[in-house]
Amino acid sequence: MKVAIIAPPYPLEEAPAPPLGVTYVAAAFERAGADVRIFDYIVNRYTPEKLKEQLDRFRPDVVGATSVTLNFIGAAEILRTAKRHDPRIVTLMGGPHASFSERETLTAYPEIDVVVRGEGEKTIPELMPRLEDRRGWESVRGIAFRQGTDIVLTEPQELIADLNTLPLPARHLLPMSRYRALGYPVSIITGRGCPYACIFCQGRRMVGKKFRQRDHSLVVDEIEEILSYGIDRINVADDLFASNLERVKAVCGEIQKRGLKFTWSAFARANTVDREMLGIMRETGCDSISYGVESGNQEMLDRIKKKITLETVREAVNLGLEAGMVVHTSFIVGLPGESPETLKETQAFADSLGAMYGYHYLTPFPGTTVREQVDQFDLEILTDDWNRYDANSAIVRTSKISPEEITRFVADFENEINEAWEEQIRGYWEKTNPPEKDLHVEGFFRTQFVFKLLSEDLIERYGRLPGPCFPEASLRELCARLVEATGGNEGIIRKAMQRFVEAGYIKQTSEDGGCRWYWTHNNRVDFHPL
Repeated sequence: MKVAIIAPPYPLEEAPAPPLGVTYVAAAFERAGADVRIFDYIVNRYTPEKLKEQLDRFRPDVVGATSVTLNFIGAAEILRTAKRHDPRIVTLMGGPHASFSERETLTAYPEIDVVVRGEGEKTIPELMPRLEDRRGWESVRGIAFRQGTDIVLTEPQELIADLNTLPLPARHLLPMSRYRALGYPVSIITGRGCPYACIFCQGRRMVGKKFRQRDHSLVVDEIEEILSYGIDRINVADDLFASNLERVKAVCGEIQKRGLKFTWSAFARANTVDREMLGIMRETGCDSISYGVESGNQEMLDRIKKKITLETVREAVNLGLEAGMVVHTSFIVGLPGESPETLKETQAFADSLGAMYGYHYLTPFPGTTVREQVDQFDLEILTDDWNRYDANSAIVRTSKISPEEITRFVADFENEINEAWEEQIRGYWEKTNPPEKDLHVEGFFRTQFVFKLLSEDLIERYGRLPGPCFPEASLRELCARLVEATGGNEGIIRKAMQRFVEAGYIKQTSEDGGCRWYWTHNNRVDFHPL
């Protein structure tokens, strides 16, 4: 059986990294015996025409996609296009959005055959042998599908009790050279599940309330596998890694035992860290930690069931700073009961911490308590248009504050940052910046260029050159074309492209009497611990 997994487009401002859920699903299909491809449209341009060409070449029996609310509509439209192009294909949708809106998803998109609910790795081997015979779908746990005019939800799938039975994510199916060029950290998880019940979060319902840990040696095996791609920065994405000192000691001790050298970041809860834990993490390369704080008003924290205090947050931030880490704190605006006064308290508290911070708009995703029990809160959800769930403006109101006021609060904060940033850019062009600021500006320009290079397939579009392949001359010609196509800075583009050539991300080959530049697939390297 041939299976194509879709990695749907994701905006640059959301820091698109190699997709973790997609690679876990792909690995599960591979283990079940399928021939699997990932159609990556995060660091490749998506067009319906390209999708159809890929489908015609691979001829998959199954096309699946995962998504969050942010890119659900785009993912669903891709599946719609695939089904209409080849009706024999069985289309699957998974991920948190579809898992908690299965009826709406199947109703709005008749081209989607099956919704896989919750953790899909256990459902996939049950579903695969039955995919070609719809009569067997009712016996598969954890799915939803249409049966005539009805929508059938089968018995929920049990959570995976032993995460050590999962294969490593199938990153070998991703265009890793492209992700390395983009430069964002690669995410891993050390476990699944969350005992906390924050009302704005899907996590507890998606992966259960009991934290299930992966064996520390398997976690570090995965780290070694990631490092073998030449990647040197990792992000630990689960919230509860830094929740148990012995757990942190085990993972970090294994990293030290193997002599692995890399930098990493982690998410953490303010009420679970201590000085010893953060010190151990810092010793093994963790240079950044992020706390979800959500509000500077204690009554608000209690209302959203965050289970932390403002004093606990302050102490956790100070411990991170003392350990020599960069500390990030994030806050949510528009929570139930929000008012102009609570926003002022949040701003004052965030300012007082001495750490980096930012704001997110409350987005009441399907599956969250705040959405499903909204009538119990001082909150009104203003739209079910999933395109609006992109964190660019407020989509809620309370009795004391309007969406316009919430949006204005965030805009005022961002305007201050933007003014400082514009001054820094001005200093770059006027050559008045210190070197470290110029590096920051160049890094920003480079990231903007590289994302455009990847997501618009600029190498594929402009990389065919006449004449023989003379490396230096053909690279100069390619850079000139990219400068013209993007309007970017010539020096930054040349420097980026030269680095990509030296790193082996892009190469050239003779073709049809000319020269063609192309991206390598993963450019994996031999890895030896230091």
